[in-house]
Amino acid sequence: MKKFLFLSLFIVLSLVLAACAAPATQEAIQAPPLPEQTEEPMEQEMEESAEEPAAEAVSIVDIAIQDGRFTTLVTALEAAGLVETLQGEGPFTVFAPPDDAFAALPEGALEDLLADPEALANVLLYHGVSGSVKVEDVITFDGQEVATLSGQAVKVMVDGESVMINDANVIITDIEGSNGVIHVIDAVLIPTTGDMSSAEDDMAGDEMEEMDQTIVDIAVSDENFSTLVAALEVAGLVEVLQGEGPFTVFAPTNDAFAALPEGALESLLADPEALTDVLLYHVAEGEAMAADVDKLDGQKVETLLGQYLDITIDAETVLVDESQVIAADVKASNGVIHVIDSVLIPESRTIAEIAAEDGRFTTLVAALEAAGLVEALQGEGLFTVFAPTDDAFAALPEGTVEGLLADTEALTPVLLYHVVDGKVMAAQVIELDGQEVETLSGDNVTVIINGEAVKINEAQVIIPDVEASNGVIHVIDAVLVP
Repeated sequence: MKKFLFLSLFIVLSLVLAACAAPATQEAIQAPPLPEQTEEPMEQEMEESAEEPAAEAVSIVDIAIQDGRFTTLVTALEAAGLVETLQGEGPFTVFAPPDDAFAALPEGALEDLLADPEALANVLLYHGVSGSVKVEDVITFDGQEVATLSGQAVKVMVDGESVMINDANVIITDIEGSNGVIHVIDAVLIPTTGDMSSAEDDMAGDEMEEMDQTIVDIAVSDENFSTLVAALEVAGLVEVLQGEGPFTVFAPTNDAFAALPEGALESLLADPEALTDVLLYHVAEGEAMAADVDKLDGQKVETLLGQYLDITIDAETVLVDESQVIAADVKASNGVIHVIDSVLIPESRTIAEIAAEDGRFTTLVAALEAAGLVEALQGEGLFTVFAPTDDAFAALPEGTVEGLLADTEALTPVLLYHVVDGKVMAAQVIELDGQEVETLSGDNVTVIINGEAVKINEAQVIIPDVEASNGVIHVIDAVLVP
């Protein structure tokens, strides 16, 4: 570890020196002249053929030492015992903070680090990456995390001409040494995970304090979430989100709640059951950082309510349903918060209510009423319904619909043949290719996947995942006949 720490510090110093150097600096980094020869002269033939010795290549550490802007970094490398490491073969990539970056640390933080070599080494190694990574390669890691020599990862973010490593701007790039490359940054990088000493904790400041706080603690301490905190208290969910988790919370700001229709917030606060559903719709199980969310474009994420959020990525914009993520990766001890600009509203209507309000299922609704199944599909469920449209019923042989509506004993098993117990989303349905699934009628339907087409028996699913409060509807183009 000490060797790695020395390497990281020296790499950083070298990058800073090379990047910032004026022509005078370029002279400074040339290899020093060879000492006068004190040994016996070489053989005559060697003397005659010898040329002037070529200048030695300069390591990352040497670059930092010879430049006047990295005195603190050099001192730190020496204190941590990493000089020799960063003079080694490498190659290394060092993100090197200049003296000004160290001076911007909280008062006393630098002194504490210099007095704690183990913590200091961890911080310095957090600035080094194995391998020589030029800036043209760095920008290909936009949005990704890169492991450092400390074992922890830094995040690379590219915005136009700006390149950031965590919250530090890269201000000078591609200072090449004999054993790697230096990129100069304008702030000291602070590790935020793992076992940390008091010195490192001082450097991390508010960010490290958040790491010791639960999701609820962070929300309570930020005045922008006072409405969310009040709602959690009314719904009795404070203790839940102070639990071990981990959780991913999409947290609406006060402005997001204020943008709800007039009276909506007051109505929710007066109805703890409905409020609980809304709040749980903002929480997913597990810790999904922004880099993980970015991989979910076009996919659905299950919430603690049991309903699913739609994730949409458009360039730099991340949408959760219709809400935009405006701040990501607020780390807590039991998960992560992503701040959003509007309140997420779950579906509160039942399967029967959605069918009744939609103009494409009038025949299905009439059949449910005739069979006395409306109340069943308004129940708690959960159900999966393969719902034929009016066009699907109209395609039945002439007189079939009228005959079924007049014979409820025959109609009921036909309708129940369209219903499966439990909530089965489209992503789960396609995993059932070639399998038979039991329906509420007791008979089985067969799931068939052919490319993008999903069929239930001979009926094709034309609209999947219409969520309801008690299940999900998949719209099909034909009536299923047991």
